[in-house]
Amino acid sequence: MNKNVEVEQEMSVMPLPTGPQTPSLLQTLALVTQPIGFLERCAQRYGDTFTTRVLGWQSPPVVFFGDPTAIAQIFTAPAGRFELGKVTHVFRPLTGDQSLIMLDGDRHQRQRQLLMPSLHGDRMRTYGQLICDITRQVIGDWTLHQPFSIRASMSEISLQVILRVVFGMTPGVRYQQLKQLLHTLLESVTSSLYSSQFFFPFLQQNLGAWSPWGAFLQQQQHIDALVYAEIQERRSHVDPAQEDVLTLLLSARDEDGQGMTDQELRDQLMTLLLLGHETTASSLSWAFYWVHEQRSVLKQLREELEPLGQEPDPDRLAQLPYLTAVCKESLRIYPIALISQPRKVKEPVQIGDNTFDPGTILIPCIYLAHRRAQTYPNPEQFRPERFLHQKFSPAEFLPFGGGARSCIGAAFSLYEMKLVLATVLTCYDLTASHQGTVTPERHGITFVPSKQFRLSAIARHSRVSRVNAGV
Repeated sequence: MNKNVEVEQEMSVMPLPTGPQTPSLLQTLALVTQPIGFLERCAQRYGDTFTTRVLGWQSPPVVFFGDPTAIAQIFTAPAGRFELGKVTHVFRPLTGDQSLIMLDGDRHQRQRQLLMPSLHGDRMRTYGQLICDITRQVIGDWTLHQPFSIRASMSEISLQVILRVVFGMTPGVRYQQLKQLLHTLLESVTSSLYSSQFFFPFLQQNLGAWSPWGAFLQQQQHIDALVYAEIQERRSHVDPAQEDVLTLLLSARDEDGQGMTDQELRDQLMTLLLLGHETTASSLSWAFYWVHEQRSVLKQLREELEPLGQEPDPDRLAQLPYLTAVCKESLRIYPIALISQPRKVKEPVQIGDNTFDPGTILIPCIYLAHRRAQTYPNPEQFRPERFLHQKFSPAEFLPFGGGARSCIGAAFSLYEMKLVLATVLTCYDLTASHQGTVTPERHGITFVPSKQFRLSAIARHSRVSRVNAGV
């Protein structure tokens, strides 16, 4: 017994990996204001694994991992070793208590099992034509030979896809009201000043509609009223012929035969919206940047698309190897998020040569794993052929996180990304018109090409129309 106590004590005092020694508040500010620079500096100085204090005053140890071996150990560790919902509190005001990202254990597994079928396999492919139609409708509004922001168009496409495919809404009064409210909310959340109130609870003071938090709560009430109205209407008139995500969730049942409550439905819909909207738009923006930055990539991509005609079948598009490689390389070099979902240690866990005590937060760092030269030679170069010649493990290529907390919409996001990119390139020739160096610019939880990046469109096919059937 005494020996066991001695072993436990020895484990509890094992040193953490080295890391910056500056005060926790300074580290927090560095990560919030310049996250890419902060992570790169730490990795250059301390290596693949380093300990930080980036959660504000009296921050617990926060350990970042870029080594695939360590990341794989985190992803495959027994679920009981970590508390995951405890470190996603920043999203709670937006997604709600019943959101998939807020739950742990059996409750998390139940929600995941109810959601999974609607976003994978054959179900996912039923959305392909609608995604292509929405894309053609949005880009039909482009003014030829006039520089424009591709991110704005990708954001509009992504929002409409979520409203049509996930919420199952059709254009009408409620659709337009919700679309406008969501657009305003999503644009606000990308502002550092606005989003700071989600990180610091002391800023969450409802002092009326004129105060930032009061304005957010009022905006959220308007959105919730529309979302709950849609849920109730659809619940009272379930149409089995509809194949949108909400319809499928209304019919889904767990092992006990129980379906989702209205609040669970609302929270999952908002989660899919908030975590799937800007991320997909940002990834597409980078894809357009890279294929027009490297003309050889664009040439090879067009050669692959050309035999499929002016209105390619979505399933055939999704299976194109070079198109898939281009999208994956875009997700590698500037991933959707810099980190995978943090894990808070609940029971002592050994990762690599270190044992971590309860309270320590472990973060698989997607950005550093994707920029690791041992895995990806010349990691700053955009080379889609990497994904044609090699298969990377889930701990080496992890744009959607991994393990039990991987993004549930990963397959759908990549599918949408391929269809939108291919549809635009089938309809238009685009030319880049930026001046100076394009750098990553923070936009909410994602990074997008800086404002210098502009594209101009030249009509490629007459099939581009402002009004498409079914849109």
